Amino acid sequence: MKQLPEIGAIRKKWGGKLPIALLYPNTYRLGMSNLGFQLVYHLLNKESDFVCERVFLPDSGDDRPLSIESGRPLSDFPLILCSVSFEQDYVNLLSILIAAGIEPRAGRRAEQGPPGPGTPLILGGGVATFINPEPLAPVFDLIYLGEAEAGLVSLMASVNQSWQAVSRRQLLSSLASRAGCYIPSLYDLQYDHGGICKMDPVEEGVPPRVARVRLKGTELAGHSRLLTPETEFSDLFLAELGRGCSRGCRFCAAGFVYRPPRLWSAEAILKALAARPEGIKRVGLLGMEMARGEDLSRVASYLLVNSCALSFSSLRADAITPELARILKESKIKSAAIAPDGGSPRLRKVINKGITEEDVLTAARLLVDGGVTNLKLYFMIGLPTETEEDLDQLVELALRVRDEVDPLGRRRGYMTTITLSINPFVPKAWTPFQFCAFAGVSRLKKKIKYVRKQLSGAHHIRIRAEKPDHGYFQAVLARGDRRLFKLLLAMAGSRRNWRQLAADLDIDLKSYIKERSRDQISPWDIIDQGISRDYLWAEHERALAGRKTPPCQPEICSRCGVCDGKG
Repeated sequence: MKQLPEIGAIRKKWGGKLPIALLYPNTYRLGMSNLGFQLVYHLLNKESDFVCERVFLPDSGDDRPLSIESGRPLSDFPLILCSVSFEQDYVNLLSILIAAGIEPRAGRRAEQGPPGPGTPLILGGGVATFINPEPLAPVFDLIYLGEAEAGLVSLMASVNQSWQAVSRRQLLSSLASRAGCYIPSLYDLQYDHGGICKMDPVEEGVPPRVARVRLKGTELAGHSRLLTPETEFSDLFLAELGRGCSRGCRFCAAGFVYRPPRLWSAEAILKALAARPEGIKRVGLLGMEMARGEDLSRVASYLLVNSCALSFSSLRADAITPELARILKESKIKSAAIAPDGGSPRLRKVINKGITEEDVLTAARLLVDGGVTNLKLYFMIGLPTETEEDLDQLVELALRVRDEVDPLGRRRGYMTTITLSINPFVPKAWTPFQFCAFAGVSRLKKKIKYVRKQLSGAHHIRIRAEKPDHGYFQAVLARGDRRLFKLLLAMAGSRRNWRQLAADLDIDLKSYIKERSRDQISPWDIIDQGISRDYLWAEHERALAGRKTPPCQPEICSRCGVCDGKG
């Protein structure tokens, strides 16, 4: 087995321990860039009763899935914990299980025998599963809904005590009343022409909805536990500034399911940064769009004093201060991104983005003045109420940004390229836009074509647009139910187009992307996020009216239902 150049890997002997395969349903290169995946690996391996080894999607479809630490086949593990962050990885998960010779359906595994190698207990986790667990529900014996630090270790301890002593069904029934434990087999879902019409527990004592678990406090800042040059972010030490976001953008599922937003204290962040291995000088900060200005200044000073270069995915346009611009310049960053998301001021009110055109222009100037030569602007198309006039204003904003930064480039002897990253709007669960329809492939193609035509010949501006077909399928998965599982399973075993397979299986994909009514049962309603449906509907109505909502203030606010507003 090839030994990878890693810092922080943990290798344990199996004797007397519960072997857990931590499975990421994509490649090593992508999985090792996921901070949540690393966190779970660290939490479980801290415990003397567990040995946790990582498994990824093999590079070749002919390869068996093997663990990184010992090279054991996935089928050797009696417990598999799957970390699922993105809908795009659903088919990969099934492909890995099939390649390992493991039955992907929980019900059939139960028929094959008790938990153990070859017939493992398979648990799901990760943000995709606690936004909408249903498309993959038939795979999992149990889905852990929530943040790992808040209860995953104690759950694994309970599993370890009982998995060899009782039947699979008895074990799962004993866990059904725990917060954050969703056992799909203990719920009966019934459907009519409109979708789910009933969602009932099948046993006494099983809650009608499963409460998601949350981490409390602000003194724990997550950070990298493993470093390797063979990732998307080679030798980059990642640290969180917080979780969630107070802004309330109406399209953003993470901003709602991670409520209340938590900002880690400056002390916790600096402690996390101090934990980086010796010689690591590149630092990536997650959550810069929500951090307090004074905390960013302290972090920036720390990085400068310690000669660390800063890296980031994107910045909120109104969060770029002169102090932050200074460290960006010192870090010699050449590429940066800001996300207006809506192309016009009107649309930015609809989505509750809370930034102005001047914010975007100021951010662009600061970034380019700091040395950025490739500036990316993220936009969504197909947003609710979007018109051709909104697209015209998107074009005008792109041209204004270019005109603002061109003189800065000429003065320094280089020209900055403006890249418009245009992505289809996908309505997500637990957002005010969960009631909205997906715009449709043909309409989105026309919108992209229109923007390209308007910017044809514009120097230093290029356009990268996601295929509307990809957005369509993501929208289907984002609002899907268990009936989609047979399509995902067919895709894992076939190279045929998903539309063709859906037609063969008589699955009506359009039913998942159409507008939803206020009182319609949704697949994700099985989860109790604490967010009121009335609040989401009221926000949906405010969006259509173009009305803004102030940022989340947990200490005084109880609007959405998650907090009591008592501080």
